[in-house]
Amino acid sequence: MIDDLARGVAQPHTPDPGTTDRRGLPSPAGSGVVEVDAQRVASSTPLAGGHLLSAISTSIVGILREHYGRGPMKAKTYALDDIIVVVMRGSGFTPLEQTIMDSGEPDRVIAMREDFQRVMAERYKQTIEGLTGRNVLAFLSQAHVEPDITMEIFFVDAPLEGFGAVEVTEPE
Repeated sequence: MIDDLARGVAQPHTPDPGTTDRRGLPSPAGSGVVEVDAQRVASSTPLAGGHLLSAISTSIVGILREHYGRGPMKAKTYALDDIIVVVMRGSGFTPLEQTIMDSGEPDRVIAMREDFQRVMAERYKQTIEGLTGRNVLAFLSQAHVEPDITMEIFFVDAPLEGFGAVEVTEPE
């Protein structure tokens, strides 16, 4: 499997309940969830297609786990032309966030999560640039409480191969 990761090949990972990931954190990965060692992959052959999308999802979730203390239960990455969207669901709330929500102030939780995303923006951009070989021109982040969904949107400087779009412009 390590050789596959070095070549950029994602492998399905179905851990036993109660297992931990390579950082010693509880692994929420379930059937059909793909784990990719993005650091190994970023330095090897460029990724494409589903392997690239998997590496992006895994990397962004890894950053969240490392710096926020938890990550989402589901993450899905979409790429279309020069846009990459990472949608994360079910991050759960920390006890602090739940206390604030219970006090009737969910907007404060959203503001706190948005502040966190701004702090992490440069690390997210570097990750996307390393995996795609493209420069990130803009990064947008949006958090929602009910349902618990966070979106990270990246605009890159050139289309990603294999992910197209049709552009409609106003005729002159």
